[in-house]
Amino acid sequence: MYYQKHLFLCVNQRPEGKACCANHDAAGACSYAKMQVKQLGLAGPNKIRVSNSGCLGRCEEGPIAVVYPEGNWYTYKDLTDIDEIIEQDLINGKRVERLALPDKDM
Repeated sequence: MYYQKHLFLCVNQRPEGKACCANHDAAGACSYAKMQVKQLGLAGPNKIRVSNSGCLGRCEEGPIAVVYPEGNWYTYKDLTDIDEIIEQDLINGKRVERLALPDKDM
């Protein structure tokens, strides 16, 4: 793998009145996560990548973040939640249960 882990944060904007991640300043959260990962020296090949994403299809549960390759899906309320995802999941490899979204049946 090119990256050990990849954090995607949905920044999708839906038509006015519809639930979406952009309504929760997801772009700001994504920028913050990128900055934190870089400041911690965790960014780059064979390390961690943070990317914004289009719709991840779970708008009603948003804002949404997902960590791959594990496929850990999260919601978050503020930047301290982003810090916890970075520390616990990206660095320590532990799912953040209090922010975790339930798996969806396919």
